Amino acid sequence: MRYFVAVAEELHFGRAATRLHMSQPPLSRVIKQLEADIGALLFTRSPTGVTLTPVGAVLLDEARALLDHADRVRVRVSAAAGAATLTVGILGDGTDPGVSRLAAAHRRNHPGLDIRVRDTDLTDPTCGLRAGLVDVALTRAPFDETALTVRTLRSDPVGVVLRADDPLAGRDRLRLAELSDRRWFQFPQGTDPDWQSYWNGGRPREGPVVRAVQECLQVVLWNGTVGLAPLGHDLPAGLAVVPLTDMAPSRVVAVWNEGDANPLIRSFVEIAAAAYATERRQ
Repeated sequence: MRYFVAVAEELHFGRAATRLHMSQPPLSRVIKQLEADIGALLFTRSPTGVTLTPVGAVLLDEARALLDHADRVRVRVSAAAGAATLTVGILGDGTDPGVSRLAAAHRRNHPGLDIRVRDTDLTDPTCGLRAGLVDVALTRAPFDETALTVRTLRSDPVGVVLRADDPLAGRDRLRLAELSDRRWFQFPQGTDPDWQSYWNGGRPREGPVVRAVQECLQVVLWNGTVGLAPLGHDLPAGLAVVPLTDMAPSRVVAVWNEGDANPLIRSFVEIAAAAYATERRQ
């Protein structure tokens, strides 16, 4: 199910294999076996990627629910066993160099600690923290901070992602008002309203619903939808990003439950702060 969800969210076997830290052939074999077990195609293949079939779309919703339940079981069992583990939620963005620097620093400080990573989509900016699925989250603000403690690690300027052939793509900078007549990607109903408002430039918008970073980029590429993204991240061919002059920066933050006295969380946050401070000086 994790392999299937990765392909369904990336809509590309190569990117999914990279995300899963495996080669593409065994991933393709797993998906073909899953389709054989179900008796129906889950994806429509093309040279540029894949799209979900109606059967695949149904399975994606069920698979996400199943994996969320499995994660909750794992957290409860680990707590009962008193295992020396820390579960870290990370908002799906594998291109941030700060994460690699943090992982290396944390290994040096806690070589015997078992780190479990929960990679989450864009519908939950707390990465499962409120649901008890993770101990600490490495994510982006803003979101509802009630009963949470938040520490800012870095602030990134934000730009608008456009198709490369968009008339505005050649500009040096833009203002939000210049995008008022465009369609923007949306998050599903029930997504944190502070989070939704930020990524919609502070006002209600209309456009296709997405859940993952790759889905955001694909709706821009295929539909000409616009969206926002932190500057400095690699984009697929055919897309461009233009800085926005009147958009508040996107804050990378560490967040944990208010009052949680777990010393492993405190250590993680301090190491994260040092790792990101080193990045800013370079």
